[in-house]
Amino acid sequence: MSGASWVLVLNSGSSSVKYQLLDMATERRLAAGIVERIGEEGGAGDHAEALRRAATDLKERGFGLDSPELAAVGHRVVHGGTRFTRPTLVTDEVLAGIEDLVPLAPLHNPANVTGIKVARELRPDLPQVAVFDTAFHATIPEAAARYAIDTEVADRFGIRRYGFHGTSHAYVSRATAALLGREPADVNVIVLHLGNGASASAVRGGVCVDTSMGLTPLEGLVMGTRSGDVDPAVIFHLERVGGMGTDEIDTLLNKRSGLLGLCGANDMREIGRRMGEGDAAAQTAFEVYVHRLRRYVGAFTAVLGRVDAVAFTAGVGENSAAVRAAAMADLEGLGMVVDPVRNAVRSSAARLVSPDGSRVAVAVVPTDEELEIARDTYALAR
Repeated sequence: MSGASWVLVLNSGSSSVKYQLLDMATERRLAAGIVERIGEEGGAGDHAEALRRAATDLKERGFGLDSPELAAVGHRVVHGGTRFTRPTLVTDEVLAGIEDLVPLAPLHNPANVTGIKVARELRPDLPQVAVFDTAFHATIPEAAARYAIDTEVADRFGIRRYGFHGTSHAYVSRATAALLGREPADVNVIVLHLGNGASASAVRGGVCVDTSMGLTPLEGLVMGTRSGDVDPAVIFHLERVGGMGTDEIDTLLNKRSGLLGLCGANDMREIGRRMGEGDAAAQTAFEVYVHRLRRYVGAFTAVLGRVDAVAFTAGVGENSAAVRAAAMADLEGLGMVVDPVRNAVRSSAARLVSPDGSRVAVAVVPTDEELEIARDTYALAR
């Protein structure tokens, strides 16, 4: 790569392609964009067309993919299973391995694979690096990763806790340590990634030891449209009593549940507005959301034994003072307190919202998954 320092980060989702170009010499963002509505009228016909549109957009802005400054391309890949537990240089064998994992992430891994294939066609000379959402959680012990089902069945079908949002949890856990002026190895952090998808992780000394999402991103916290934790027998009940099929139940739990299922809205800003007007359904949705969040904070406190910080991140975590205040309310016994004045401040900077001298720091730390992917990609490509 002889001095080249640009890294293109591609996030090929089920219906969109997000891209960012970063200069890793300074970690400065040079360009960013998104191609949406893939496969819909007025949108790109498929992911290959979407990626070529992204390449054209970058060229028109003076950052053509033929530039000698481009050092590597980093790809977000949702599921790495147990095979890919760290950023990986893409080869034909690696690409085949990612395709083998499609049954574990049927909505995401196919699009991720397409993004890699097209990028390799556009710049076959460049290192292509796959960075996996599941990789940061690969360190969780068997006691946390295993489900208590027949071991032979679990191993045959790859059923275990994998966890997701790993690039965010990795970035935020380290950024939280930096905010405290300490090394990651010296800090225990509970990271709360609260967006439309939401997950929690327990990070001991920079190493993930537990996480809320499981085999899929459905398990765990209440989310925008996903239920999070439910009694598995709910599925059997809906099938036997409700006459619902597998696909219908899948759609219910993934797309018609969570905040949306509880009150008809999955935007926390809208829920807050409706709560202010006395909407009982919105109030209940908020309380269910926060109750689940507090359960995981308590559980992960027990897992870690000592908690140095709780870090809120992603859209809701970074912007909803009400969620932060409610999640930490009455947790003084755990050393967790939110200062109402600090919590009310809106800022894009990492900051503490706990009082000075608190036993546990409560922080708001904006996530940067693209920078995390770019760092991993640049380090491996070099």
